[in-house]
Amino acid sequence: MAVKLRLRRMGKKKQPIYKIVAADSRSPRDGKYLESIGLYNPKQDPYTLEINEDRALYWLNVGAQPTETVRSLLRQKGITHKKELLKRGLSEEQVQAEMEKWANAKVAVAPAKKKKETAVKSTTEVKGASSEEAAE
Repeated sequence: MAVKLRLRRMGKKKQPIYKIVAADSRSPRDGKYLESIGLYNPKQDPYTLEINEDRALYWLNVGAQPTETVRSLLRQKGITHKKELLKRGLSEEQVQAEMEKWANAKVAVAPAKKKKETAVKSTTEVKGASSEEAAE
């Protein structure tokens, strides 16, 4: 039996909420699953992502293969990074220290991305204003 970590769609029409589940690869998308390990709501701003880290690590360690989307979500939460640190044989204290460094680096990069986005928005506004003046 091949186990996959994947999304299970729930919610109303046009308002999807996804459960992150461990399921047999042969079962349908919204069918039977072995265990629910998290919840993902992409429609909220900012999106909501809750994952039971211990269970996700358990399923990854027993050979469950995440889909591309779930792999991306696990990477955002740092679970894949933690798995690699544990695989190297680091002690629990060393893993905690590395995860804190990773979280601090992630927080430091976030403001830089926001500045870049606002700079792009302001240049597009200027271009839009000049095209309106040219039309008059």
